[in-house]
Amino acid sequence: MGRTPRVSVVIPCYNYGRYLPAAVASALDQQGLDVDVLVVDDASPDGSHLVAQELAASDPRVDVLVHDNNAGHIQTYNDGLTRAEGDYVVLLSADDLLPRNALTRAIGLMEAHPSVGLVYGYARSFTDRPDTVTDETRNWSVWPGRQWLRRSARSGRCFLVSPEAVMRREALFETDLYDPRLPHSGDFDMWLRTAARWDVGRVNGPIQAHYRVHDANMHLTSYAGWLTDLEARRRTFDILFDERAADVAEVVALRPVAMKALAREAMRRSRLAHRGAGWSDDEAAAYLQFASETWPGSERSWTGRATRLLLEQGRLPAVQARELGTRVRHHVEWRRERRWGV
Repeated sequence: MGRTPRVSVVIPCYNYGRYLPAAVASALDQQGLDVDVLVVDDASPDGSHLVAQELAASDPRVDVLVHDNNAGHIQTYNDGLTRAEGDYVVLLSADDLLPRNALTRAIGLMEAHPSVGLVYGYARSFTDRPDTVTDETRNWSVWPGRQWLRRSARSGRCFLVSPEAVMRREALFETDLYDPRLPHSGDFDMWLRTAARWDVGRVNGPIQAHYRVHDANMHLTSYAGWLTDLEARRRTFDILFDERAADVAEVVALRPVAMKALAREAMRRSRLAHRGAGWSDDEAAAYLQFASETWPGSERSWTGRATRLLLEQGRLPAVQARELGTRVRHHVEWRRERRWGV
């Protein structure tokens, strides 16, 4: 890079004081960048603000904002992001980590491609200790934003975990930040909005973020369940088509594509629920109902008819064979996404 870009890392925190020192240290361990960190403590009862203030006292690059009352995660995110002054902005949960020079790699791409508003990479989960990360980048991918958005609509889901995302500040503030209507999928909403107006890039090769998995993860507590996730994604796409990009015909035309993808996933999960231990036929029926509401053509499709027969009559050999092929396809898709990000 021909200059030293400034990047603001916002770290929202609620009862994660024990993780804060490692998260802050990982955010600052980036070569060639001017990094500032803002910890936003949402009135944590565990004394997280004291940990954050100690970190700020020992390093002038760290600042702290403490809520007097608990405001919830969406308001906490937005309170931090509105104070970001860097050329680039990162939202890093207090329990996650950034590998050394992950931001350097991402921002190097964005410096070279001014049309890119969002960059991501591979985020690997961990429990106790994260994997060692090489600095070597295999290559970069840059997609026209609406092409990337089409891929997301065809899959019906988000390709990002969240801590690996780096946004150009100009692109971030075009999104109006996190939407309180989407407590489960506010980040997905932000990526889709960005892709409707900006290009999207990816750093291929090294791990770009460490996502910590533990019992207190929000997706395992407040917003657990695949049906909840499907409903949130449908709501996110609806808002995109009805509000965010209602004036962009190319984007609005993707509504049936996205709805069909969501319905197909729901039908697959209905079959999994029917045969899985600990599941009930009521859950299987709920997925099927979601599919019918989301894509009216689901009931007439081969998959829809086969799923209903399966729930009514038990396993069918044709369905079993088709599901084997589906599992193979999903594995191939996972391998492709791990390498290329889509």
